[in-house]
Amino acid sequence: MTVDPNVESGAAELRRAVAERTWFHTIDLGNGVRTPGHKDTAAEWEHLHLPDLAGRSVLDVGAYDGFFSFEAERRGAARVVASDHWVWNWPGSDARGNFELAKRTLGSQVQMRDIPVEEISPDTLGATFDVVLFLGVLYHAPDPVGYLRRVRSVTTGLAVVETAVDLLEIPIPAAAYYAGASLNGDASNHFGPNPLAVQAMLNDAGFSQITAFPPWTVSKEWGIDSTDDRGSLRQRVTRRLRRPRSGRMVFHAHA
Repeated sequence: MTVDPNVESGAAELRRAVAERTWFHTIDLGNGVRTPGHKDTAAEWEHLHLPDLAGRSVLDVGAYDGFFSFEAERRGAARVVASDHWVWNWPGSDARGNFELAKRTLGSQVQMRDIPVEEISPDTLGATFDVVLFLGVLYHAPDPVGYLRRVRSVTTGLAVVETAVDLLEIPIPAAAYYAGASLNGDASNHFGPNPLAVQAMLNDAGFSQITAFPPWTVSKEWGIDSTDDRGSLRQRVTRRLRRPRSGRMVFHAHA
C-alpha cells in the first residue's frame, strides 16, 4: 500500500501541535492522532445513557476541550452549541485553543459561545435545546440551584447532569462544602451534593421527572460486594465502613 506523503506530513504536523498543548479530554482527531487527555472521555460517554441524538439540537455547557460537543455532532445532532467561559478564559489554560484546533481538524460545524453559566438563557443563546449536557460543572457552582435553573431555562427536552457526589451514606438531601482548595487543591470545587440533594435541586429548578443512575464507584470498590448482607456482624460492619462515601453520578432531568 502506498502512503500519501501529504497525509503523512499533515498527521506529523498535527501530532506536534497536539503535543505542544495540555489536554483534559481524549479526542480522536483522525489519521491515528488522539489527544492525550487526562480523562477517558470516550468511556465516560457510556455513563451518560444518552438517547439517540440524530436530528436533535444539543447544548454542551462547560464544553472544555470539546469532546462531548464533537461526539454529539458525530452521532447526528442537527445543531450543537458548545458554551464555556471559565475554562476558556483561565490564565494558562489551553482549553479554548484545544477546542479550536479540534474543531478545525475535524471540520466541525459546532458553534462556540463564550458565556458564563450565570448568563445562560434563551435570550443570550438565542435558542432552546432538545438536549442539554451539563457535565462536570455542578460541583463547581457557588450557586448550584441557580445554575440548574439556568440549564432548565434552555432545556425543552432532556438535561443530562454528570457530577461528583459526596455523603452517599446520608439518607436525606445534603451536600459537603469544600472550603478553599480543600478538594484536590482546586478552589473552584464548592459543593459535593449527595444523590438526594441533586434530585431535590433539579426539582426545585423546575424539572419534572428525574432519573438517577448508579454511582460509578460504589460497586465492589474495595473488592467486596456491597449488596451482600450475609455473614457475621463483623463482616457486615466491615463492608459498610469500606463503602466509598463519594463518587460520580449521572442524572437525567426532563423538562
